[in-house]
Order: sequence, then structure tokens, then C-alpha cells
Amino acid sequence: MLAQQRQSAILDLIRQHGGVRVSHLVSRFGVSDMTIRRDLEVLAERGLVDKVHGGATLAGPGSAEEPGFAAKSIRKQAEKRAIARRAASLVEPGMAVALSAGTTTAALARLLSEVRGLTVVTNSIPVADALYQDPRADQTVVLTGGIRTPSDALTGPVAESAIGTLNVDLLFLGVHGMSPRTGFTTPNLLEAGVNRCLIGAARRLVVLADHTKWETIGIATIAPLEAADMLITDAGLSPEGRTLIGEQVGELVLVDPT
Repeated sequence: MLAQQRQSAILDLIRQHGGVRVSHLVSRFGVSDMTIRRDLEVLAERGLVDKVHGGATLAGPGSAEEPGFAAKSIRKQAEKRAIARRAASLVEPGMAVALSAGTTTAALARLLSEVRGLTVVTNSIPVADALYQDPRADQTVVLTGGIRTPSDALTGPVAESAIGTLNVDLLFLGVHGMSPRTGFTTPNLLEAGVNRCLIGAARRLVVLADHTKWETIGIATIAPLEAADMLITDAGLSPEGRTLIGEQVGELVLVDPT
């Protein structure tokens, strides 16, 4: 098989599965590890794939490209619901919790309406909307002000100032991406600043991220992986991801979407 033919076949596999490992390609095509790595380098230079540790994934959006809330909300719905259910089990009556912007945190908000005596701090319009749909006299929702982003987050100095005066028991943080090198990231610089303020206000940080966030990198780092007391993700996370994340976060929790 010519190199060009092999590269085309590799690209088809990546498009079909979302990503491949070098070891799998070596076995499939009967060529050396170095040959496969050169093939992936060629595809990466053409902007067709993103090289990651041990393999490659289909090229994603730029690190500063931010999908809107509606676009993100249709992705990995079963995984996000399972993550939200596990996160909700951590919330007890009388707590003060913060929820950052994100579709998984919005799914969590819909599960919190029955928790008594709860105070929720958020910079997310969808999170606030989910809680306001079933208003309760014993529940308080604090929505910060600020500049609205494509993900319906309120950001900027107004939001940061409001959060800086508060203290919460738990922060549930949604992220755009996570990797050992860059930590937890977002494609929005202003949102990164607000999220860092939320982390500073919380006694405990719980990150909510489905497996597709692994090795996705946004332009701005929110915090290193070791800042998370707990990371809740789904069973789709690769064995390599489980090992690397498990070595750095306080506790790694895997949920089964089924």
C-alpha cells in the first residue's frame, strides 16, 4: 500500500471512530511505529487530525472557537445526564453551592430543585433559568451580572467582583477541555477569569466533564488538574486518560451512561 493510500485509510478510521491509537494502526497496516507516526504527522500538517499522546483524533475547532450553548447541549446527552445525577448526590440540604456555565451544569441544576434550604450561586443564565422554573421559598439563586458569552455565561469584572464576596461549600465546574499539560481549559478568556474566582470562593472543587473533553484544549487555562478535589466523567474515558487523570485529581469518578 502506498503512503498516500494508507494515510487516506487512516483518516477514514479516525473519521469513523473519532480517534485511533498508534498501536492499533501498526497492527492493522503491518508497518512500523515510526511509519504510522509519520503518516499522522502528514495528516496533522494538513489540518485533518490532531495528534495526541499515543495516537490521533479528528481535528477539532480552534482553541479560541467557542460553540454556543444550544450547539453543545445536543452533544453526549446521556453522558451529561449520568454525570449530573452523580454530582447531585453530593448536594445536601442547607448547602451553598456554585455552578459554572455549561450544559452539564445546566443538567445538574434541573436536579437540584428538590434539595431543601439550598443556595445556588451561578454565572450561567441557563442554570438560573432551570432553577427559576420551579421557585421555592426555601431556595435562593444568586445570578451574577456581567458580559454574556456564546455559552450564556456572565463574565467580566462585574461578575468577578460579585463572586469575590461569596463563600460556598461546593463548586461544580464545567470545562471545555482537559489535558495533563494545560489542565482544565476554556476557549473564552473572560470566562476563565470568572471560573478562577469561583474556584477561589469554594471549599471544594468538583469538575464535571464528559470523556470528549479529554485532550481538548481551549486557549485559557482555568486551573491545573490537581486543583480538582473530584472529577466526574463517564466510562468512555480512555484507559490512558483514566490513569493520567487519576494520578492528579483528588478523586476520579466514572459513571455509566446506560
